[in-house]
Amino acid sequence: MIELDGVTKTFDGTIQALHEVSFFVPTGSVCALLGHNGAGKTTAIKILSTLLRPSSGRAVVAGCDVVKEPAKVRASIGSIGQFAALDFELTGRENMVLFGRLRGMRRKQARLRADALIHQFDMSHAADRQVRTYSGGMLRRIDIAAGLMVTPKVIFLDEPTTGLDPRSRRNVWGLVSSLAAEGVTILLTTQYLEEADVLSDSIVLLSNGRIVANGTAEDLKRRVGPGYCTVSPVNPADLSKIFAVVSELDGAEADYEANTVSVLAPDGVATLGEVFRRVDRLGVELVDIALRKPSLDEAFLHLTESVTT
Repeated sequence: MIELDGVTKTFDGTIQALHEVSFFVPTGSVCALLGHNGAGKTTAIKILSTLLRPSSGRAVVAGCDVVKEPAKVRASIGSIGQFAALDFELTGRENMVLFGRLRGMRRKQARLRADALIHQFDMSHAADRQVRTYSGGMLRRIDIAAGLMVTPKVIFLDEPTTGLDPRSRRNVWGLVSSLAAEGVTILLTTQYLEEADVLSDSIVLLSNGRIVANGTAEDLKRRVGPGYCTVSPVNPADLSKIFAVVSELDGAEADYEANTVSVLAPDGVATLGEVFRRVDRLGVELVDIALRKPSLDEAFLHLTESVTT
């Protein structure tokens, strides 16, 4: 549904925002496009949404070339930015009808579609209030709903939950998952790596305009290395005792500020069992002992730092 093949974008002949970027997003899946500020994420989305022309390479959305068939691409996509693209003097319902009319819907059709989406997005209680009275979560829901007045084949979501409280963020996650289940393809940019971990079927990691990693969240985590075992005592004074009995194990470290001893666990549960046996002999009370996998945050830092160093 989304395909980039060797896409490069250069500004002013010298500034290369993208360099031979290639990736593919299947229909009905969620792809998270990650990277530090200036990595090229926004440039990639602008090319895919026909706002920029690539300097070289080819980009296809919903079977249409973004350069040769831009009108067909625009008819197939929805783009929802970080900031709400709404008229704050209109009500939520009026905004949605307006978006529908701008996309070519007849007035009655737009009203019926708005009614259905207002119900789906649980906004009936506020649909006839001016948007300027909405909370951040309500704004985001109406903004996404307005982008769905004409159901797109592809949606570009740019930082969809920035500034939202945890409950509103979870609500947006639910909406994204339900759209993917309905066959909509979603390209997501986010600074919340937990969000990418939860929502994405695949991840493309950009650094300085180049792809440094591409795969599932689990694929990227495995590239960091093995999991690790952590031990946290109730009494911080016991931390040095715990470290002493595991210090010969691979990667043993004591973090006195976090009150945690960690050990690399290349053998998984076997390593956890060995650590548990050694600590159990001490007879100290523990807050936690666990086997943990590398997080997506750790993978992000590891993979991007390996490029810049």
